[in-house]
Amino acid sequence: MIEKRRVCIITGTRAEYGLLYWLMKEVQSSSKLELQVIATGMHLSPEFGLTYKQIEQDGFTINKKVEMLLSSDSETGIAKSIGLGVIGFSDALNNLEPDIVVVLGDRFEIFSAVIATMVSRIPVAHLHGGEATEGAFDEPIRHSITKMAHLHFTAAEEYKNRVIQLGERPDRVFNVGAAGIENIKKLQLLSRADFEKSISFKLTKRNLLVTFHPVTLEKSTSEDQFNSLLNSLDKLKGTNIIFTKANADTNGRIINKLIDQYVSDHPRTTIAFNSLGQLRYLSAIKHVDGVVGNSSSGLLEAPSLQVGTINIGDRQKGRIRATSIIDCLPEEGDITKALQKLFSIDFTESVKHTVSPFGDGNVSKKIVEIIESVSLDGIVKKSFYDMLQIYEKV
Repeated sequence: MIEKRRVCIITGTRAEYGLLYWLMKEVQSSSKLELQVIATGMHLSPEFGLTYKQIEQDGFTINKKVEMLLSSDSETGIAKSIGLGVIGFSDALNNLEPDIVVVLGDRFEIFSAVIATMVSRIPVAHLHGGEATEGAFDEPIRHSITKMAHLHFTAAEEYKNRVIQLGERPDRVFNVGAAGIENIKKLQLLSRADFEKSISFKLTKRNLLVTFHPVTLEKSTSEDQFNSLLNSLDKLKGTNIIFTKANADTNGRIINKLIDQYVSDHPRTTIAFNSLGQLRYLSAIKHVDGVVGNSSSGLLEAPSLQVGTINIGDRQKGRIRATSIIDCLPEEGDITKALQKLFSIDFTESVKHTVSPFGDGNVSKKIVEIIESVSLDGIVKKSFYDMLQIYEKV
């Protein structure tokens, strides 16, 4: 009997788990792979909804839980959380002994996991590398993970080329498309009536989904920027608003406190959630007139559902954009103009013809086929792919 390859998937947030769901299902059903799951970060926090329970409800076994979040979202608190994560992941990996670890994205929880994995000489497969988010410390974290990873699954050809530019061997970099598109293709999204019932909130003629996170490379801007957004939303008439709260980033609690106060002041037209879960979140996008804020979902998933996005500030600066994206400054006047454009007849009509630049959604199958077949012998010994020398030879 051939021994199965142990594939350990690590997840730290509700949004990231939603992107990894189909990959986890594909690994789980593979005759050549054994799925291991480590839950960490926000999944284990009562403040953020204890979303590890959703992972278990979906039929997955969580092999290890790594507690690492402190109650503080200050710079010092986040740095200490990273340190705690490295310690916890070291123990978990030593116990599970995976053949390969799979991670997605650019958050600090995943950074600490990959540090421990790299030191443990375990191969790392990284999804969504090569992207750019110039306003967040996710940017250097993402590229750091790329340099510690051994297999790379990117969301677009441009991102694949950037990973190679970072010195990664081309034969270990695969453009498979964006994981979020797969959810849209495979999930049966809720009807408007079922969605309203699921959140106990009635939509109206015009509706918005607001998801705003701190711009972590800017100091003390979260409160001012989010207040500018709230002031612009206040000017809207006949519009209902669904808020999803900020992640456990630096100063995220400031935003969440402002959301709670705004919803308390506008109980008939607003509602807020720590986590909608992937099905309700994508259904929300489907049934609103626009996604407002600075979440990557506005750039990745919303275009595939042909819904417009107002992208505020620099948090997502550098990412590929569909034609349905309206970029604006984090200032009240600019946000107000963007909202006017979002609801305009010309823009509403143009959004119907949006084409996503992030693939066909068949992501998990492509990744699993590679993980099943790739040789891991000696893969942790990396050589720098020097593009300069390649050009000189040409």
